Amino acid sequence: MEDFWSAPPVSRTWTALTFLTSCCIYGRAISGARLLFLPPYIFKLPVPEIWRIFTPFFITGPDWAILYDTYFLWTYSSNLERESSRFTRPGDFFVYVMFIGTVTLATGGLFLGGYTLLSPMILALAYTYSQDNRRRKVNFFVVQLEAKWLPWALLLMALILGGPNAAMMQGTGIVAAHLYDFLTRLYPTFGGGRNYIQTPGFVGGWFGGGNERTQKKAYGTAYSASRQQSSRPASGFSTAFSSPWSSRGQGRRLGGE
Repeated sequence: MEDFWSAPPVSRTWTALTFLTSCCIYGRAISGARLLFLPPYIFKLPVPEIWRIFTPFFITGPDWAILYDTYFLWTYSSNLERESSRFTRPGDFFVYVMFIGTVTLATGGLFLGGYTLLSPMILALAYTYSQDNRRRKVNFFVVQLEAKWLPWALLLMALILGGPNAAMMQGTGIVAAHLYDFLTRLYPTFGGGRNYIQTPGFVGGWFGGGNERTQKKAYGTAYSASRQQSSRPASGFSTAFSSPWSSRGQGRRLGGE
């Protein structure tokens, strides 16, 4: 338990809820149909099902995908929350997750009609990871490539295994992550604009943050200055094997209402 509580707070909570929720759904302990993103039910009277806004981000695929999706969610999110120079203060990563989640909900959920939204979120995390580690070598099956190509390789794999709908669904994750990157880094740095996505003070307070630009945390230290990326390849296939287990298109109904 000590290892669990010393892990990055957002990543550990998200991963734990995802694993427990998915196990309960596929173990038939709860009805998955009541957790899918179905807009007509969200504001249904007399009892609006507001939880449907959040629960689609905690549902993996069935069978072995419960383990694989949970693993890749943890791998990318914990790496970013611990080490990314984008998230230098407590609460920054939480705001990032809320932003990409909102964009994914609007594009993948409302526009494309997806029922579960974890797979595009995993690809969004992978995209941000690739931008932070552009020159790092990763293994994609038997091919070694630079990390900057990783999300596009995953998207191509989603297209091959799941078809156009799966690729479009996962592509919304790249859209969300790139929009965050544009608004917080590209436009302020190269366009002379202002970064409007700031972490509110009360959110930083939730994570024990102060006003320091660099925060030393129990789960790692994040620095505002960019760090030189390692050219050492990522070991195994872990950083590039999420697509086959997360390309499930617009989701599937898990039971009747």
